[in-house]
Amino acid sequence: MKIVATLPTYNESENIGPLIEELLALGTEYEVLVIDDNSPDGTWKIVGDLAAREPRVHLLHRVNEKGRGTAGLAGFRWARDHGADVVVEMDADFSHNPRFIPSLVEPIRSCEADLVVGSRLIHGGGEQGRAFTRTLITYGANFYIQVLLGLPIRDCTSGFRVFSRRALEAIPWEKMTARGPEIVQEVLHEARRAGLKFAERPILFEERRAGQSTFNAKIMVRSLIYMPKLRFRR
Repeated sequence: MKIVATLPTYNESENIGPLIEELLALGTEYEVLVIDDNSPDGTWKIVGDLAAREPRVHLLHRVNEKGRGTAGLAGFRWARDHGADVVVEMDADFSHNPRFIPSLVEPIRSCEADLVVGSRLIHGGGEQGRAFTRTLITYGANFYIQVLLGLPIRDCTSGFRVFSRRALEAIPWEKMTARGPEIVQEVLHEARRAGLKFAERPILFEERRAGQSTFNAKIMVRSLIYMPKLRFRR
């Protein structure tokens, strides 16, 4: 089984090397694809050097395109076109810890699900090192999205997810329109429309180990405004 972990990155030079090392240590079936938007801190150079020595490391160095949404889509299309059996989608700042990946992959192995969400909002899941207000925002945003889109999961904002080969082929990646973090919900929406089977497994979301997040209130509001567009899109 070929399992590809996709990592959209922008200025993650302090995290990317150790993270790739931990991902490859999960087993010989694991590969890593980094989609980097020409990071000024040289993240893409670090990955390029690793890829030159390790055939299980791959780099998409994007110079003319930017954004979490398009980077994520580029990763899914690459994995689909390069024969991945399973895709692990995650952040590159260690907020999504690789130690949870085997439990997320298991429902795919057993054919229990086509898409597995690493959930903070089911029993055993949670957040660590985050302010109480951020936790409240997480719950409020998820309630809003779940009701509006009718998704069969509790954690609709988690970007820590695993996709089967069937999901890779069923989801219309080329037709996606989101350009920012709202791509997370657009993928879930299209997966539900495609009739895919969902599952959730608990994870502990942790604050990033190093570097600074590019996420802010403006981006969050824009993402939430995008939800009605998804709901009523033909």
